[in-house]
Amino acid sequence: MELFQRTATELQKMLACSQVTSEQIVQAFINRIEAEDSQMRAYLTITAKEALGAAQASDLRRKQGQPLSKWDGVPIAVKDNMSTKNVRTTCGSKMLEEYIPPYDATVIGRIKNAGMPILGKTNMDEFAMGSSTENSAFAKTHNPVNLQKVPGGSSGGSAAAVAGFEAPWSLGSDTGGSIRQPASFCGVVGLKPTYGLVSRYGLVAYASSLDQIGPIGHRVQDVAALLQLIAGHDYKDSTSVTVSVPDYQASLVADVSGLRIGIAKEFFSEGLNNQVKSAVMRAVQNLSQAGAEVVDVSLPLTDYAIETYYLIATAEASANLARYDGVRYGLRVAGDDSVAMFKHTRAEGFGTEVKRRIMLGTYALSAGYYDAYYKKAQQVRTLIRREFEQAFTQVDVIITPTTPTTAFGFGEKKDPLEMYLSDIYTVTPNLAGVPGLSMPCGVDSNNLPIGVQMIATHFSEPVLLRTAFALEQIQRKGEFNE
Repeated sequence: MELFQRTATELQKMLACSQVTSEQIVQAFINRIEAEDSQMRAYLTITAKEALGAAQASDLRRKQGQPLSKWDGVPIAVKDNMSTKNVRTTCGSKMLEEYIPPYDATVIGRIKNAGMPILGKTNMDEFAMGSSTENSAFAKTHNPVNLQKVPGGSSGGSAAAVAGFEAPWSLGSDTGGSIRQPASFCGVVGLKPTYGLVSRYGLVAYASSLDQIGPIGHRVQDVAALLQLIAGHDYKDSTSVTVSVPDYQASLVADVSGLRIGIAKEFFSEGLNNQVKSAVMRAVQNLSQAGAEVVDVSLPLTDYAIETYYLIATAEASANLARYDGVRYGLRVAGDDSVAMFKHTRAEGFGTEVKRRIMLGTYALSAGYYDAYYKKAQQVRTLIRREFEQAFTQVDVIITPTTPTTAFGFGEKKDPLEMYLSDIYTVTPNLAGVPGLSMPCGVDSNNLPIGVQMIATHFSEPVLLRTAFALEQIQRKGEFNE
């Protein structure tokens, strides 16, 4: 097995046993990127020189007996909406094509402090607005399982980099499914943490009350380890919650005895592909046979989730993206006066989907419509959160499909509403602020990955990881239902 085919956990063990150096690992991934990424386009910026320098520094620390952390020397890829000091951060937009931040995001600082070389910045839908990574201003990322299919979005580059063995793990961001949906499409594991568990400082904002940074990896164990590194309070982020961070690795036990699994009929209704439904129900059955109790729950407000999400998210996007005016940083297109410059800059700097969402959000916030749209959406959001709270008095985990279908082809979803419905199962955890995880649970007749989503109550990541790890062990051993 090649080094680039190893999981992050396997690479860590090899480093600890001096079987390999960090420089050898990083070079193996750089070689892989150089050989494959011209087709896949997972990366927007490749930081080979910086990564090799960090790897050499890691090897020196290890040689001197002073490793910074358990994961010192294991490389990582990072979504291009997280600020990286002195490294271009574009958000997949012409607006920030030449922007080089003067500081690191908190999560970037934490992985650097752990001694982890950064391989590069991954492609994404512009300003994280999309479900296919077709909205990037620079390139379309291709799904490594089938290059004719999209990898999902908006963290499509981060998921594709892992699935295509161009990084052992990666960081993505999730506003309405942007970690979980591409993880499902690419056949990897992705986790959206509880809102406030991971600092958003240095994450370029799309919708501030929904955005959350999270890990993507080959295995549940990798995702647990990366979450351990990035979780925890940060005084620089006013939404960061002061809670103790448990040992997520300790929750990885292949035992679901007594675990109560909720199945909501609203997630298995019209529009769900039959092969996806069958694979998810097999996963539920496998967990049931392993000792979990299956309980029916009801989440009727799920039917209003997409409308609620796209009103709140676009309203916040309208406010957040007002800063891109051609004055302070980023793109500037000349005009006869400041107003013309402002108009030309935003017209040329933003892509079609970003403009669509800004206009929708501005309308929802405008005088005479605020109460009818934005305020009402926030009220429904509160009801959705309460509905989840009630459901979690009956069950420990709710299991749903991650997506209604497997990965679709480029240009297949021309209708924006049809594209938005790709997120129908993933937006509710963001609205409720609860954690959600997607992991592979099978393939369809075209050998495209199918993902199962697991949702738990606030700060119950250990329960999610335990459930996912147990299912992963069952699937890897081939026990119960294939």
